[in-house]
Amino acid sequence: MTFPIVGMVGGGQLARMTQQAAIPLGVRFRVLASTPEESAAQVVAGTSVGNEADLTDLRAFARPCDVVTFDHEQVPTELLRALEADGVAVRPGPAALVHAQDKGVMRERLAAIGVPCPRNRIVADEADVAAFADEIGGWPVILKTTRGGYDGKGVWVVRSPEEAAAPFKAGVPVLAEEKVDFARELAACVVRSPHGQAVAYPVVESIQVDGICNEVIAPAPGLPEERAVEAQRIALTIAGELDVTGHLAVELFETRDGRILVNELAMRPHNSGHWTIDGAFTSQFENHLRAVLDLPLGDPRARAKWTVMVNVLGGDYPDMYRPYLHVMARDPGVKVHMYGKDVKPGRKVGHVTVCGDDLDDVRERAAHAAAYLRGSITE
Repeated sequence: MTFPIVGMVGGGQLARMTQQAAIPLGVRFRVLASTPEESAAQVVAGTSVGNEADLTDLRAFARPCDVVTFDHEQVPTELLRALEADGVAVRPGPAALVHAQDKGVMRERLAAIGVPCPRNRIVADEADVAAFADEIGGWPVILKTTRGGYDGKGVWVVRSPEEAAAPFKAGVPVLAEEKVDFARELAACVVRSPHGQAVAYPVVESIQVDGICNEVIAPAPGLPEERAVEAQRIALTIAGELDVTGHLAVELFETRDGRILVNELAMRPHNSGHWTIDGAFTSQFENHLRAVLDLPLGDPRARAKWTVMVNVLGGDYPDMYRPYLHVMARDPGVKVHMYGKDVKPGRKVGHVTVCGDDLDDVRERAAHAAAYLRGSITE
């Protein structure tokens, strides 16, 4: 076969859903998983089990691949540079990916290219946090470990120097940011290929609960066109300036006075883009594969007026098959995506998607399906 092999480091649900996109493209797909039980390892025939933080395992995995990409940002930067030195096509490359791995590096670079962000700086200790609070006009302050955080982990809202001690125990630099008075959170997802072609998906509203994405509405309701275009422009600018290859999710704050500020970056398929599987002409997963292989990118437009995605978190049902049957029978228009994970309270084990013309109806149906699967409702 002459069709290329894409290797994805990480065996989670993002890799699992990328496998689905690879099949109709004819792309051969491999995964480096930490255990055979991981979400993607259950369904990807070309699965290698190894340690992503071990260069020997990475090299062995990369050897038969035409390109290597990722379903998370946790691979050490120096190991990715070693792969590049071996001649491996790493996409996104380590020079770009470090901006999604290290929040301090990200903030410094975004400031240099003029991207609007919350006020921030690296702080040395609790006294320095207090000084930063004085600089921005008072408490509270957001503290983030520069590396290793996700889904609300590694993030603290502190209201005094005494509360600021915990982040420094992690042994990595700490970033202090102003607590933005935002009206809502948005996400602008774009995809960029090595030769510079780029596409932008509709800007979505992302609703968080306890630091975890709960619901995504595409497109963001009530967002003025000029603000949506500004958000897409910001994301495309970041992708170009950082030389991103693949999918880039830019998490944003829409402030109460109408500004758009960048919160976080993710250089991989992202939770805010799961709606595209059912709701867009080309999913984020397919376009990520197209981009890392430098193929022409697909149409990012929405198929329906509204698409709503709601995450399914582990709850009261250790076996979700019976509620899964109920949801499918009750509303055949609901698309249910399960990740093959053991159910644990609060763990992302799947998502549901509903498309339609009436936003209230679409939101209610998606919320009901996810709540029934969780076990928080029983009828």
